[in-house]
Amino acid sequence: MSHILLFDSNDTTRTVLSQELNIDTTTNIVEVSTIDEAKEALNQLPCSVLFFHLQPFEHETLDFFIEINKQDTPIVSILLVPEETTASTKTILQSGADFFLHAPYTQQEIAQISQRALQQHLNNELTSPLQQQQNGFLNIIGQSESMCQLFNLIQRLGDDGDSTILIQGESGTGKELVAKALHTHSPRQQNNFVPLNCAAIPEELLESELFGYEKGAFTGAINNKKGRIQHAHGGTLFLDEIGDMKPSLQAKLLRVIQEKEFEPVGSVKSIKVDVRIVAATHRNLDEAVAKGTFREDLYYRLNVIPLHIPPLRQRTSDISLLLDTFTQRFCTNKRRNVFTYSEQALIYLNRYPWPGNVRELENLVQRLSILHMGEIVHPKDLPEKYLYQEPQAPAVGLVSESGATDFNSRVSEFEDRLILQALVQTGGNKKEAAELLNLKRTTLLEKIKKKQLDKALTNLDNSEF
Repeated sequence: MSHILLFDSNDTTRTVLSQELNIDTTTNIVEVSTIDEAKEALNQLPCSVLFFHLQPFEHETLDFFIEINKQDTPIVSILLVPEETTASTKTILQSGADFFLHAPYTQQEIAQISQRALQQHLNNELTSPLQQQQNGFLNIIGQSESMCQLFNLIQRLGDDGDSTILIQGESGTGKELVAKALHTHSPRQQNNFVPLNCAAIPEELLESELFGYEKGAFTGAINNKKGRIQHAHGGTLFLDEIGDMKPSLQAKLLRVIQEKEFEPVGSVKSIKVDVRIVAATHRNLDEAVAKGTFREDLYYRLNVIPLHIPPLRQRTSDISLLLDTFTQRFCTNKRRNVFTYSEQALIYLNRYPWPGNVRELENLVQRLSILHMGEIVHPKDLPEKYLYQEPQAPAVGLVSESGATDFNSRVSEFEDRLILQALVQTGGNKKEAAELLNLKRTTLLEKIKKKQLDKALTNLDNSEF
């Protein structure tokens, strides 16, 4: 439960505010009228939001509000400023408040600003040092052994702001998050982190986007333009999907790494630049080098310190944590109760190979947060593809004396699995399951009876047949 501390020395206005704030049964409003009461509440409760109603002549309470905001605390503060305050505008603006609300106000404005404050508190928790230690590292979610090794390596690289790094991992594994974490833990953190997806920009535009151009360099170049490299001066340039960069640009990038200088398109004057290159790709660059599509010298320059992000199917122990985190995030944003997942649904989701990795899982949770209305997600609530399971290795009973697989038995087993998954997907509706399988209803009923699947049906999670 979230706690909002409401400070207002006026009993009448405090009661009105409390009623307007109390819009969510999961939020507890703690009312105080004095500084001593406020201090006691802050010491006893993990308050998420401080809603502070300043009265016109209460300079002492404003000093108390300012002091709270100077402390290292995750509490989010809202300052409600009266129409006839004697406090200076400068003092109010420098009070450290996260949100301001000036009277006169409406009940809707009170509700909206409190929700925004609660959401900010949640976001702060997700990126706080404690949360990083419990659930992951700088927005990278994971507790598995492979992810902990990755986090430790990122931290060890924190003191090094110059070495070029190559991040390798499948699409959707979070390569940009890792690059941002590297930047945050480097001496360059106060300067720009500049991302560029080499696969998302047409080849003919990538050069000018990367290096910039001089006025008149080509038709339409009516002004000088800085490129991403120059914007990243003093900071980090993240080149995603660098395996898609054409060879001519690879040679120019190699010069940036080696000589720390470049020329904008249409210019003959070199520009010195201090930038750290972090590259990423889902391609196998060793094979690309062997095929001649990626420069060998650039590959070795980029691959000074390689980082590999494991695919989600290789760290299934993180799936439940990812589901919980994304569910909490999306449900909170949509102001709805957080749902959970049944044991059988988790079994299916843990067996699913996740070709789109964490991004695919996040998209699934976002879809559920919009369409699913229940308190628990069952297998029938999941899209059909998540109910698919890779066939297991042939059992002993399916192998003949010659060592060959019994084809008919394997086909029958796969057919059984398809029927059961269709019934789970449709919530036990045999007519809809038949349509899903492109079968007549009578044909499906015959197969269920012939294969004696009735017992298996009764064991399916939350199904009523």
